[in-house]
Parts: sequence; C-alpha cells; structure tokens
Amino acid sequence: MEDLERMAIFARVVEDKSFSAAARRLNLSKSLVSKQITQLERSMGARLLNRTTRALSLTEAGAAFYAHCARIVEELEEAKLAVSRLHSEPRGLLRISVPVAFGRLHVATVLPEFLATYPDLKIDMVTTDRFVDLAEEGYDVVVRIANQPTSNLVARKLASIQRRMVATPDYFAQHGVPQTPGDLEQHNCLTYTYFNPQDPWRLRGPNGDISVRASGNLRVNDDDALAEAVLRGLGLALLPTFIIGKDLQAGRLQSVLSQYIPLERHIYAVYLASRHVSAKVRAFIDFLLERYGAEPYWDRS
Repeated sequence: MEDLERMAIFARVVEDKSFSAAARRLNLSKSLVSKQITQLERSMGARLLNRTTRALSLTEAGAAFYAHCARIVEELEEAKLAVSRLHSEPRGLLRISVPVAFGRLHVATVLPEFLATYPDLKIDMVTTDRFVDLAEEGYDVVVRIANQPTSNLVARKLASIQRRMVATPDYFAQHGVPQTPGDLEQHNCLTYTYFNPQDPWRLRGPNGDISVRASGNLRVNDDDALAEAVLRGLGLALLPTFIIGKDLQAGRLQSVLSQYIPLERHIYAVYLASRHVSAKVRAFIDFLLERYGAEPYWDRS
C-alpha cells in the first residue's frame, strides 16, 4: 500500500515536472514528496528521476515505470468514481431476502415499478421464511417479520402486522360465532407453526394478556396454505391481514373476537450497520415505505 501511494506521488511529480507543484496539488510538503520519491527509488532498486537545480527529467527506468504508474492512478480514480456513483445513484446488483408470502404478495408485485424507476439496478431476490445472516450470506437488505429488530442491525419498520381471527361465513353459520376466547375450544382451530410450533395463541384483551390453547385437525408452517384451508371452510385461524386483507374486504372471510388482538409483530427492512448506506439500499427501502404508506393498503377497508 505504501508503494501504491508513492507511485501516485511519483506520477504527479512527473506530470507537474516539479516537486513543489506536485506537493501543492497533493496538499503535502515538498520535503515529504521528495522523501517519498527517494523511498520509492530505493524500493524499486533504480533511479527514476534525474534531478538538477533547474529541472527534473525521467531516466529510462523512470519512463518505463511512469507508464504503469499513470495507468494505476487512472484506474484508482475510476474506482473511486465508481464507488462514489454507487453511493450517490442507485445502480448495480441489489441482493434481497424476503418472507415467502409477504414477498410474493407485496414485494414482487412492486419490483417492476421500482426497476423502471431505477434502470441501472438489477435485483437478486430470494424468498425464504428462515432466518438469514446478512453478512454471512451476502444480502444487502432483508425484509423480516419480528416482534422487534435484531440489535446488531439497522432496522426500518415498513409496517405493523395485524392478525385477525377468521373463518368463512358458512363456517360460522354451521358452527356458531365464538363470543369469548373460551368458546374457541368448541371450534376447529387451524394453527400456523413456523414461529411458535408448540405455543398457544397469545392475545391481548380488555383485561390484559391471555393464552388460548388452540386445537384442530390441521397444523401447517405456511401462511398461504393455512389461508387456503380457512377459505375452503375447514376451520378458524389467526392470519395476517397482508394475506387475507382482500378476502376480508370482499366478505369471503369474517373476523371475530376483534377485542382480542394477537400480540404485535412488525415488518422490518434490515441491513448491516455502516457509516455509508448505499444509494440502492436507501432507494429500495424508501420505495417500499412510500408504496405501503402509514396505513398499508392491505389494511384499508
């Protein structure tokens, strides 16, 4: 690295034909510039400059060496410019990981507009419900559903997740509408097992938090599959409105026990902490925030 710095200084001296002029251009002292050239010559084992009181000139070795130095300095400037552009304009490859259902319904659907807005970007999106390691797996941004963000990452909340206790109108007509959490014991409660495979339903009611032991004939680790079973009249389930919002709005599903709210989760965009957030990461998160809004469209009645 020291030789690279000295090569850059050497190139400036040759171009300016003066130690003094190069020193002013580099904002260094003349004595330091001269010292760096001497150390470079010692490192190379050859004299690179002929020095007289009136002028500097290249030796044969110096002329050959300068051609390489000039190219390296030019490539270094281009590299700095490329990095600067990446941090000032969204461009390059953006690697993201998103939850399967949310990614399919609410990320993939807006990507065409996002890419049309930023034509210099390319996206590599992976859908998975497992917990991914940003640093280990090389992701720029991960969309994550959680009670709270991981402390060692930067997190921006995209939306709060609302979950509703739902079934079809036909199911309730046949089995009755539960009036209290205790009534759920008489219902076929279908359960989502990915986050809490053994846990009961945890609800926040008018008198505080309660737990309800939900039991039924279907346990599944996929929200989409659970929603499909509910829509086909199999039973009652707790489902996020980002999946069933349209079904609630259209009357295909009916929400019950609305005074009992499942404990809150949120959707976050998380990325590694850094002094410089790349433009592509910032643009992607800002775009999602703008599309979802203060009240996400899937929750609007």
